[in-house]
Amino acid sequence: MAPPRLLSAASRPLKALFVSDAFAGVLLIVVAVLAIVAANSPLAGAYHQVFHGELGWSPLPKLHTLHAWINDAVMAVFFFVVGLEVKREMILGNLATPASRRLPVLAAAMGMAMPALVYFSIAGGEPGLARGWAIPSATDIAFAMGVIGLLGNRVPPALRLFLLTVAIVDDIGAVLIIALFYSQGLSFAWLLAAVLVVGGLVALNKAGVRQIWPFILGALLLWFCVLNSGIHATIAGVAAALTIPLRARGGYPMLENLEHALVGWNAYLVVPLFGFANAGVSLSGLGFDALLDPLPLAIGAGLVLGKQTGIFASIVAADKLGFAPRPEGASWAQIWGTAVLCGIGFTMSLFIGALAFPRHPLLVEEAKLGVLAGSLVSALLGYAVLRLARGPRA
Repeated sequence: MAPPRLLSAASRPLKALFVSDAFAGVLLIVVAVLAIVAANSPLAGAYHQVFHGELGWSPLPKLHTLHAWINDAVMAVFFFVVGLEVKREMILGNLATPASRRLPVLAAAMGMAMPALVYFSIAGGEPGLARGWAIPSATDIAFAMGVIGLLGNRVPPALRLFLLTVAIVDDIGAVLIIALFYSQGLSFAWLLAAVLVVGGLVALNKAGVRQIWPFILGALLLWFCVLNSGIHATIAGVAAALTIPLRARGGYPMLENLEHALVGWNAYLVVPLFGFANAGVSLSGLGFDALLDPLPLAIGAGLVLGKQTGIFASIVAADKLGFAPRPEGASWAQIWGTAVLCGIGFTMSLFIGALAFPRHPLLVEEAKLGVLAGSLVSALLGYAVLRLARGPRA
């Protein structure tokens, strides 16, 4: 074989990786490792200063660090894309009919309830830790689908679709949790302003406006109002996305086009940037024995044990009781492996961890440790189970 052909053949798997679901997950793994290395190296001071040092000037005084800009502003794009995905799935996709919603909604609900119960059973009695109950409740879709992508055709298409749908419902639950339980110091004047902006966006939708720029300007104004309202600013991303018309005047597919335009930026810039800024847990003063402290242990156990127990048990019960059939063409071992993968919490878990303990940096570091450990164990165990699992017998 000629050298160019040999080089082309050798690079083919790498090219496939970059265009598959796997790359987004692998990128997050690399980013998380780099953040941990940076936070525990001679670069630790510079890493902390870049993200947490006071900015010399900021157009918005509330966002006085780069970390605040990433978590409160840049992540609004992540939530905006989540909102677009949710709306599309609710209208045209796997959540469009009551029959298609039954299993993923049940599995997602149980997959959020069980980790919370596990968390409370370990850390609920510890002073100041009850606020962290929601940290292990969410699944990181990029990580989970990345592992699925690495497994290729070992995972049935119906099971991939099920995981994606559960993660979307999971995101809806996480957004509601953030809005209801992690808001503080509400300003009703700003809330009223936010409601009026949403009303204006809905009016644009009903009028059949075809241009996207009025919706973008409205979304930015909504974000500013929510930022000052006491509700976490990223919720504005979801609210704005839900006002985007599926089809504008003349049948123009506005929502789909906007989602396609943003999904790459979201997967390859927004989420990795958030991961690098938030995954850098410093082990100085903690050590790996800190994994047995109540907070990291509760989070890790919630992700590894609570997630898989809640999701797998709900699927078994739904199938046996005739409430909803299990994913087509999947064995129970494959379903279990997929349930284990749902314990990869990363993005949303890190996000909620920062919200749960805003005035306790050490607890935020411990929460990061629990999230990273639980997500890693879930990823490795889920991959191993799915790698070894066989499909259903013919």
